[in-house]
Amino acid sequence: MGKFSKISIVIPVFDEEKTLEKIIAAVEKADVFDLEKEIVLVDDRSRDNSREILKHYEEKHKVLYHEKNQGKGAALRTGFKSATGDIILIQDADLEYDPQEYCEILKPILDGKADVVFSSRFLGHRPHRVLYYWHFLGNKFLTGLSNALTNFNLTDMESGYKVFTKEVLDRIAPKLKSKRFGIEPELVARTAKLARRNKCRVYEVGVSYSGRTYKEGKKITWKDGAEAIWCIIWYNLFR
Repeated sequence: MGKFSKISIVIPVFDEEKTLEKIIAAVEKADVFDLEKEIVLVDDRSRDNSREILKHYEEKHKVLYHEKNQGKGAALRTGFKSATGDIILIQDADLEYDPQEYCEILKPILDGKADVVFSSRFLGHRPHRVLYYWHFLGNKFLTGLSNALTNFNLTDMESGYKVFTKEVLDRIAPKLKSKRFGIEPELVARTAKLARRNKCRVYEVGVSYSGRTYKEGKKITWKDGAEAIWCIIWYNLFR
């Protein structure tokens, strides 16, 4: 395992009372080889019972609270500032991504092959819930646009699991500006700029995906897709 001894798992939370306790339990049980595990939970001013649920974990994990809702990107930036691990992993608070797959996502970093790992819902043969065709097309378009500007060959730029060594994230985090879902293309754009200067190596690993419907709590909309287009262009070409 070499220079890595601790992993920080950053979990942004907004109105996830139905899944919050289950995802925390799954993360607590997840195998991360022999790494010490730090769980950082950031509540982005939830309107449901999420805040009250999180209070029960304050003595066990790092729990941070926003006083007003700012978005996933802002919650991640807050979490990154408190993370002390040698590796930092982003985990959504819903149940769309399975913490049992941490070892496979971490392996390229622990094997010394990568400094950053992005997950992909479209690689490999893992199970995927069948949902929205237009979301699938939209993701393909956004990933293609991002690849055209980063010169990466990713298959799933928007995928939720993104893992960084602390050394790489320390270079990226101070520059992050996105407050909402634009954080996904911004993280990829800033990683690509480091990769072009041979400052990091990037791998992509296939994961399973149990997507939610809007009735079940899915939050992303066409407005977030439009914002993603702007972020891809802005953070690749102008920032």
